[in-house]
Amino acid sequence: MKLNAYLLKATVVAALGGLLFGFDTAVIAGATHALTTVFSLTPASLGLTVASALYGTILGAMFAGVPGDKFGRRPSLRVLAVLYFLSAVGCAFAWDWNSFVLSRFLGGLAIGGSSVLGPMYIAEIAPARWRGRLVGFFQFNIVFGILAAYLSNYVVGLMGLGDAEWRWKLGVAAAPAAFFLLMLFAIPESPRWLVKMKRVKEATEVLRLTGEENYQQEMDDIVASIDADHGKASESLFTWKYRFPIFLAITIGMFNQLSGINAVLYYLNDIFAAAGFDKVSGDLQAVAIGCTNLVATMIAMTVIDKIGRRTMLLVGSVGTAISLAGVAYIFSTKANQHWLVYLLVGFIAFFAFSQGAVIWVYLSEVFPNRVRANGQALGSFTHWIMNAIISGIFPMLAASSGAAPFVFFAAMMVVQFFVVLIWYPETKGHTLEEMQKKLGIA
Repeated sequence: MKLNAYLLKATVVAALGGLLFGFDTAVIAGATHALTTVFSLTPASLGLTVASALYGTILGAMFAGVPGDKFGRRPSLRVLAVLYFLSAVGCAFAWDWNSFVLSRFLGGLAIGGSSVLGPMYIAEIAPARWRGRLVGFFQFNIVFGILAAYLSNYVVGLMGLGDAEWRWKLGVAAAPAAFFLLMLFAIPESPRWLVKMKRVKEATEVLRLTGEENYQQEMDDIVASIDADHGKASESLFTWKYRFPIFLAITIGMFNQLSGINAVLYYLNDIFAAAGFDKVSGDLQAVAIGCTNLVATMIAMTVIDKIGRRTMLLVGSVGTAISLAGVAYIFSTKANQHWLVYLLVGFIAFFAFSQGAVIWVYLSEVFPNRVRANGQALGSFTHWIMNAIISGIFPMLAASSGAAPFVFFAAMMVVQFFVVLIWYPETKGHTLEEMQKKLGIA
């Protein structure tokens, strides 16, 4: 089966939410110093300023499944595109700290919603043999957005914009947000959502156009699964029968952040400054980190449907633990600072190859159709609330002991290795309906 243009277009457009997700996540790293000066922030209030977007992200992740189920995946993504646009414009024109925090909060709502609806839409439209790579494209766009943010920060920093520099850094995201909104009018609705709405003929046509070879058989399986669900439509996610996929969703969301990935991304310039790098060299090192993230994600996308999700998580656990332990050693001894860049590059590479590439794919695969939106929201909510907690306290922990956070992150990656080894099932090569049977939740 070949990847056709119709399926590729739908995937690329839905994944644009991931690009904005990544850009908004990382762009703040180039503005933390200016924000500290402009708004007279303490380490605690800086943590709150950065985490303000994450509080919106938590709410976005919690509730995105509701409109996604009621109104459809595509219309809900359009609302998120509007929120991305308003956030970028609001940050650029913020007149005080409160207006800045509110604008970041709106962006957080969009990020959280995107982390649920984007991968879910792609998983529901993609054939089984392509699902890992296509949902992985959402993660590719996240890291491409991160790289774009670091590169944008570097370029804007060279333009001599003075006190307005941070406003330009945060405001440029308005352009891709507007483009995202426009392109969402050119893709189809999820076939599985259409079946749930009794629009089987439209859903069959979408499957045909996406290149599904046995689209009628696939449609029959989807209809049978949805029909079986109708008698359980009011069934809650939080029931005993779903305990295992709930465990998988919560743990993969937790460990993704217990690696310290977003604390590193948000405070990357500050980490380099603590190690003795100046502003421009710190921006350049950040671009190198972003390039590594992108390349490792591209490698992961080529193998995720071959070697599988579980193996990638195990490899990543080992690599990130070793890299983080090295960073902790540098900060504890104040020696060999020149190795910091290489260790952070290694950390980013192993993370992007494993947790980064796997999380959104895995969350979209382990829940049945009837509770997939809520299950994906649960995993995403766990991811973001852990992100908010860790990113909020990181500046204070790093200020008291530069090594302590990295010792903790390394230890958590060791724990993750054994959790994945003992409990995580492999999901590659199975349709979403087959996974329901494999996990005993059909």
